[in-house]
Amino acid sequence: MSTIATVLPVWEAIQSRFHKMVKGLPEEDLSLAIGPASIGYMLRHNAEVEYMFAEWFFGQMMPEGLKMVTSRGPKGGGESPTFANLSELVALLEASNGFLIQAMKELPDEQWRESVESPMGPSTPLEAIGRLMYHTGIHAGQISLIQKNAPAAKAK
Repeated sequence: MSTIATVLPVWEAIQSRFHKMVKGLPEEDLSLAIGPASIGYMLRHNAEVEYMFAEWFFGQMMPEGLKMVTSRGPKGGGESPTFANLSELVALLEASNGFLIQAMKELPDEQWRESVESPMGPSTPLEAIGRLMYHTGIHAGQISLIQKNAPAAKAK
């Protein structure tokens, strides 16, 4: 069995749950935050990281005109944008997911286990997908935590 045939169903299962959660978010929750990153910011960040990994580990150049605004992390003091349009965030997440899946499908099977140098150090594409799955899970948990613990912001 090829690597993509093994990895893709797991990736799609995780992404399906994440995208379902995102689509079910009330738009007013996108501005909720504990600390410097809002829920909307985390969603934008998740999409940007998928684009970055597609480029770094799968050789797919990011789409022209895509602006990376969250890659350096949130700024303290309320300087971070909130990204409050749910339909735009859903569209970006769907596009980044599709972009990454296409990049995964195009990678020759023998390259999945070859180390690639990246701005975050060496990693194989297979390890990179594992990191992305973990990354998505972390943000899903953070979003849930923010929704449960930032009720005062909802009242504003």
